[in-house]
Amino acid sequence: MSLVAYVNNRFLPLESATVHIEDRGFQFADGVYEVVACIGGCFLDLDLHLDRLQRSCSAIGIALPCSGDKLEALIRETWKRNPYTDAMVYIQITRGAAPRSHLPSESMHPTLIITSRELPKPGDEKLTQGASGITLRDFRWKRCDIKSIALLASVMGKQEAHRQDADEAFWLDEDDHVLEGCSTNIFAVIDGTLVTHPLDHQVLGGITRRMLIRIARDAGIEVAERPWKLAEATLSECMLTSTTNAVLPVCHMDGSPVASGAPGPVATQLRTLMLQAMDELRQS
Repeated sequence: MSLVAYVNNRFLPLESATVHIEDRGFQFADGVYEVVACIGGCFLDLDLHLDRLQRSCSAIGIALPCSGDKLEALIRETWKRNPYTDAMVYIQITRGAAPRSHLPSESMHPTLIITSRELPKPGDEKLTQGASGITLRDFRWKRCDIKSIALLASVMGKQEAHRQDADEAFWLDEDDHVLEGCSTNIFAVIDGTLVTHPLDHQVLGGITRRMLIRIARDAGIEVAERPWKLAEATLSECMLTSTTNAVLPVCHMDGSPVASGAPGPVATQLRTLMLQAMDELRQS
C-alpha cells in the first residue's frame, strides 16, 4: 500500500520522504508536533490542535512555516492522498536545517512534515480487561506543556512499561502526585468525582483530555482538576485518554488491581459517550 507524505512544499511517496541530516529536529530535537484524529474525513478538534501547535512554536521561538489556513489545507490534502478513512495525521515542525550549532541562526526556514496513517484503536481484550500501568518518578524536562519532539524520557518510560508487561508508564512528582503518562493523560474517580492533575509545566494539555472533561460535565459528572495520588482511600477507577485510545480504563497499576481490577462504570460511560461523539462526526 503506497503512502504519501508532505515534506517542505512537496508531496512524496513515504519511502522517498527525507530531510537534511543537519535538520535541527534530528540534531537537537529542536521542534514540536501534533497528532490529530480524522474520523471519516472529519478532523477532531483541528482548531484546538493548530492553536496548541502555534503555542508550542511560539514557546521555543519557531515561526509557523505557512499561514494557519494553508497548514489546515495541507493537513486535509495529506489525509486525502492516503487510503485511511479513520486516520492519525502527524504534523511536525522543526527549526530547519543548518550547520550544527547550539545557537540557531535566525535565517533558517522551518521544516514542515505531515503524514497520515491508519488510526490505531484498542483491541477488544483491552476494552474488556482494561489497560495496565506502572509508575515512575518524573525525570523529564520541566516544560511538558510544550509538545516537544524531545521524547527520550517517554521512550525510556515506555520501554520500562513493556519490560514489566504493562501498557503505559505514568509519571509521579516528588510528592507522589500522578501527573500524566508517557503519551497519555490520566484521570481517576475519587469519591465520585472525576479527578485529573491541573495543567501546568508538568502536564500537557491533551485535546482528548479537554474533550473528556467537557463530555463528563455535560453528563452531570463532577470534575476536579487537582493534584491526586493513587493511594487516596476513595479512589474507585482510573482511566487514560489519548488521540488513539479515546478513553481506556486502567485496571492494574504497578502489578496491583485498581479497586476491583475491572473497568468501572464511569470509564465505561465516558468511553461510550466519547465514541458516540465520534460517530456523530462520521455521520456529519
